[in-house]
Order: sequence, then C-alpha cells, then structure tokens
Amino acid sequence: MSETETSQLHQQVQILCNFMNSRILGQERLISRMLVALLADGHILVEGPPGLAKTRAVKTLASGLEGDFQRIQFTPDLLPADLTGTDIYRPHDSSFNFQPGPLFHHVIVADEINRAPAKVQSALLESMEERQITVGKTTYPLPGLYFVMATQNPIDQEGTYPLPESQLDRFLLKVTIDYPRVDSEVQIMQQVRREARQDEVALSIPAMLPIAQQTIFDARQQILDIYMAQPVEQYIAQLVDASRNPQPYSTALADWIQYGASPRASLAFDRCCRALAWLEGRDYVSPEDVQKLAHEIMRHRILLTYQAEADGISTEQVIDELLAKVPTA
Repeated sequence: MSETETSQLHQQVQILCNFMNSRILGQERLISRMLVALLADGHILVEGPPGLAKTRAVKTLASGLEGDFQRIQFTPDLLPADLTGTDIYRPHDSSFNFQPGPLFHHVIVADEINRAPAKVQSALLESMEERQITVGKTTYPLPGLYFVMATQNPIDQEGTYPLPESQLDRFLLKVTIDYPRVDSEVQIMQQVRREARQDEVALSIPAMLPIAQQTIFDARQQILDIYMAQPVEQYIAQLVDASRNPQPYSTALADWIQYGASPRASLAFDRCCRALAWLEGRDYVSPEDVQKLAHEIMRHRILLTYQAEADGISTEQVIDELLAKVPTA
C-alpha cells in the first residue's frame, strides 16, 4: 500500500475519532481504547457508574461506520436464543426457518452483561471468540466487521452473575471510567440542549463518514506491519511472565497475585500496542505504548490472593508494581 493510501486511511480514522470526541465529552480515554480494540479486531469490557455515555459512545461509533448497531439489555430472564436466534417452525410446509437474533449485527453493546445468567453470557462470549453461532446442527457465520462492547455497573452488585476469569480473558481490553470534570459537565449540558433543539451542527455527521468496512480491514492490515523491536517484544513477555512468577521481582507481588495473565495478554499487547502507535501516527511501538495499555490489558486477567483483598490491595496497585519492577530493557 502506498504512502498516500496509508495517509488517507489514517485521516479517515482520525475523522471518526474527532467525531466521537465531539459527541462524547470528557471520555477521551474510553474513545481511544474503543478505537484501539476495533482496529485490533477485538472486543472491550467497560466498567463505570450509570450515566457516563457508555451506550452513547458505542452508538456514535456505529454511526461513523458502515454497518448496523444493536443494543442488548441483559436481564436475569434472558435466554441464549434471545441472542443467537432460533429455528421457527413453518406449519404450511413443515419446515424450519432460522430467525437471526440480535448478535447478527456489526456493532453491539451488551448492557450490564453481569445481569444475565451464565448460559447467556457464554452465548455472547462464544460468538465473540468463534465469530460464528451454532443453532441446532447449523453454524452461521457472523459479519466480518464484528465489534462488541459489554458494560458493567460497579456500584450495584445485588442480583448479578459475575463473569468467570476464563470468560473475562476473552475481552481484549477492560476499561474503567469515572465521572467527567466540571468543565466537561458544563459542555455536556450545552450539547444536550443543542441536540434537543434539533441543531443541525450538533446532529450532523462529517462528510467522510460513515467509514467503509473495507477501510477498517485495510487499517488492520497496516497495523500488523507496524514495527515492534525485539526488546519491546521481550519487555511484553517479561511483564506478563512477572504476573505469573512474581517472586524474583518482589515478595509483595508474590503475596498479592494468585494467578497471573494468560498468553492472551501477550497477544493483546502485541495487537493493541501496534494499533495505538498507528492511531498516534507512528510506524513503531515504544515501551511507553506497553505501559499506557498495561492496566486495560491486565486488570481483568490477574487474580488476587485472599490476603491481598483483605489488605485492600487493588489490581491497579499490582499492575503499577509490575510496571515499576520489570525493566524496559
């Protein structure tokens, strides 16, 4: 691909990023990580209190892409067939006709995924991993552009079904978000007021959007060619290994960590760091990219000991300690 084509791809994705930042105020990190996950061909789990524009963010992303959007509200009475679809009997010709479920869309938000029982969670996570759905004896492929953002509410845990570690591991990134700053909150009020007035500027979509699916596929191929030096690869491997064998680095880490990150963490670092470098206009990955993404990649892949939890040690503190103890070179 020529340098001009590369520049055009990057420009289109940057327009999408700017569009999202203009609609979702005060959540720049969330938007950055959503684009990283999309370009790395993965899925994202977002945890934060209600009202922080999680659903709005993924709807805005979908409006900037060539494809359709589906929101699924997870509830305790949801069934797997409510997601995957089911075979409908047709009595006039004694045949069965498959009725696709909401998973057969390009961009999906799974609201409060921990509200639904394990069978429903498994149906979603299987579609994320295998990119296909099996109903009866027939397997149906999912779209080539397939992006899932699942959300969790960290406040109200009553009546929830926490995701097992093995299922959490299938999310490329886990992002935690918090309330916006005061200046952003003022801008949010002003923007919602403009939208309520049907302001054309507030509701308009830039001319270069929506982005064609092929643009995203081409960008993913470019990202695979981003240069990652052998010392950076070694740094990633050592950082992940330190979460499994922390004793040589710190006795405190050894007391805190029960289980470390799986090889999926290394693969996530490899893809996401390249995607972040590409988004920032660089053709190489630096150790700083690894450090920027370490919390989102590892926070849902490290299991703490009972003693660490009793002492009030958080996964964030453990990752900070890992970054402090593992040398970059």
